[in-house]
Amino acid sequence: MRRRSSIVRFFAVFLCALSISGIDSAAAEPCQSGPQVGQRPGPYTFTLSTGTGRGQSLCFVCETEDRPAFIIFARQPSDALGKLAGQFDKALAEHKKADLRGWVSFLSDDQPALDPKVVEWGKKHAIRTLPLGVFEDKDGPPSYRLAADADVTVLLFVKKKVVANFAFRAGELTDEKAAEVMKALPKIVGEK
Repeated sequence: MRRRSSIVRFFAVFLCALSISGIDSAAAEPCQSGPQVGQRPGPYTFTLSTGTGRGQSLCFVCETEDRPAFIIFARQPSDALGKLAGQFDKALAEHKKADLRGWVSFLSDDQPALDPKVVEWGKKHAIRTLPLGVFEDKDGPPSYRLAADADVTVLLFVKKKVVANFAFRAGELTDEKAAEVMKALPKIVGEK
């Protein structure tokens, strides 16, 4: 009886250690989410929370055609996301000549399309021209296959092909990571 309880205890400790090491190694791997480089971003509609089309359901991917564009998928409005969105908001004005397009789609099952939190978050971070809206499914558009652990997914694309993809788990979007994302912008607007 004593030997049996020792064996059971050994396996319990072993399985616990194995699961902990599995969690640590998974967290160390970079997050992958959404269409990868070279793939095509599919059409999807979301409801605008800000701007002239407020309350309307639109497909910006369809309207973008071959123009350079970016999509930010986010599960929660945060200050780190606000800083990144603010940089993209400025980029829209700076790259008007390239006809750069971009928008933020918040993912939620229970967030209303005209969510005042999204509007207030945009005001707090001085988002002036970057459209903000809600996609009413926490998993995102099915064809995008956004990772469940991705808090923020950023896609940069041109001519209907993804050129850069960045995905961040909760807490991973830092100023340094945002700078890496912004360094990829010249790939789609034709600057060196």
